[in-house]
Amino acid sequence: MNASSSPTSDDLILGILETVRTIALIGASAKPERPSYQVMNFLLSKGYVVHPVNPGLAGKTLLNRPVFGALSDIPGNIDMVDIFRASEAAGNIIDEAISVAGAKEISVIWMQLGVKNAAARERAEAAGLVVIENRCPKIEYGRLMT
Repeated sequence: MNASSSPTSDDLILGILETVRTIALIGASAKPERPSYQVMNFLLSKGYVVHPVNPGLAGKTLLNRPVFGALSDIPGNIDMVDIFRASEAAGNIIDEAISVAGAKEISVIWMQLGVKNAAARERAEAAGLVVIENRCPKIEYGRLMT
C-alpha cells in the first residue's frame, strides 16, 4: 500500500481489505441497529480481528470482544483504525493513532461514510499512514471482494 496512491482507488482499497487483519473500531456501539455494530459484526464474520473502542463501554464486551477505552489500551498490533465518529472528532482520534502508530504498527486510517477531516488526513499521511475517507469497509468489501 502506498500513501501516494489515490485514496479512492479500487486497487488501494482492495489491497487494504486483503492485507489488514486487525482493526480497532473507534466509536463501537452496543446497539445492534447502529452502523458501527453492524460493520463490526460483518468484519468479524469475514475473519478480521476487531477491537471495539468506546470509553463509555470500556471493560465490557461487545460481540464477544473486550471493549477498550483507547487505542493505547489495545494489546498487540493494530493494522487499521476504523473511525465511526463525527468528522470534528476524527482529528483527535487520528492524532492518537499517529502517536501510537509505530508501537502498534498501524498503517491505515479509515474514516467511515460521512467522516472527512482534511487537516487530520494530511497529518496522518505526513506520518506515513494510508488514509481512506468517507467510505465503509463493509460496503467496499461487498463491492470488491465478492
